[in-house]
Amino acid sequence: MAFKPLHDRVLVRRVESDEKTKGGLIIPDSAKEKPAEGQIVAAGEGARKDSGELAPMAVKEGDKVLFGKWSGTEVTVDGEELLIMKESDILGIIS
Repeated sequence: MAFKPLHDRVLVRRVESDEKTKGGLIIPDSAKEKPAEGQIVAAGEGARKDSGELAPMAVKEGDKVLFGKWSGTEVTVDGEELLIMKESDILGIIS
């Protein structure tokens, strides 16, 4: 199934964090926080300004992004858990 977000929304796949700390300690699943880092799977065409002009998206498919801890709505697309959120929920692009 193909999914295309509308307006200024993006579909994001969470990037799993390391299972070990820098010191080598293994983090159990119960202590892990959901990562606030992900990759853009699909993006809408952008928001409309009051004048009706299209404001293009600052992110594109494939960008690695950082987003707020409580951002987005969890959805399941083709059996995969993804997040859908507004572009404004994205804090920045990781290069």
